[in-house]
Amino acid sequence: MTAPFGPSSGADPARRPEVIAVVGATGTGKSDLSLDLADALAASGRSAEIVNADAMQLYRGMDIGTAKLHVAERRGVPHHLLDVLEVTDEASVAAYQRHTRAAVDGILERGAVPIVVGGSGLYVSSVIFDFQFPARDDAVRARLENELDEAGPRALYDRLKAIDPAAAASIGQFNGRRIVRALEVVEITGTPVTGSLPEAPVPWRPTAIVRLGMERSELVPRLDARVQRMWADGLVGEVEALLDEGLRDGTTAARAIGYAQALAEFDGRMSRADAIAEAQALTRRYARRQVSWFKRYPGAIDADSLDADSVQAAIRAAID
Repeated sequence: MTAPFGPSSGADPARRPEVIAVVGATGTGKSDLSLDLADALAASGRSAEIVNADAMQLYRGMDIGTAKLHVAERRGVPHHLLDVLEVTDEASVAAYQRHTRAAVDGILERGAVPIVVGGSGLYVSSVIFDFQFPARDDAVRARLENELDEAGPRALYDRLKAIDPAAAASIGQFNGRRIVRALEVVEITGTPVTGSLPEAPVPWRPTAIVRLGMERSELVPRLDARVQRMWADGLVGEVEALLDEGLRDGTTAARAIGYAQALAEFDGRMSRADAIAEAQALTRRYARRQVSWFKRYPGAIDADSLDADSVQAAIRAAID
């Protein structure tokens, strides 16, 4: 069976994909599937290496709250783009694209199959599609960031919603950094940021996309339980340790779902119950946005995370 390519690829369907991407909402089992894919490739005589596409797993020390696999859990498969940023660094999709494509090129040069895995939609798209980034303007960005500090994210979110409701719905009202970026693009280009995201993107390289999912009635309790486990596994202690690394000074890491709430608990601004409840609510909203984002990937191989036969069929489709 020939694996499907990304949407509107124009690639020769008889040509084997060079890259496999595993996408889906948080909590659907992407990490396990990527390792199963690597095992299946090994059984067919091909090696594989995994490339992270989860924005928060880029950060060193952010392990519990991102469900990052420990080295011992990686089955000996090389992993790339994990633990490459300090918590004081600002994550940049453009920089991520550059470094990740270099990693993919290196994997291909070694004769292995790159498996790009993660749920950060913009990060995934920046690598697997011919994705161009809108212009930047430091002065505009600084002014909008000042407004964010003074008025809070909701005020800027309402402004974005009036200008570009699709982008506002995708970003959500709590991600101040991405709201600022969207407003910056609108101000510089005069075009809503949604217009800069291609509806039928052209793959950077021939790619088989495996899209994991499950019914929301099944996913929501799994997400709530996952957040509970993060606290039980010591997320607040992890946050306390990261304070010595400058977590409070980070523009991205300190605002991550789970970490912001654990920090609020550590500071005494939230009770544990309230911190967990807020993290659960934000995780559920984030999962909805992820599902909406990855629906843009027609031609993907769909797999039900809870159906072993569906998952095995997807693996076969991706590697054959």
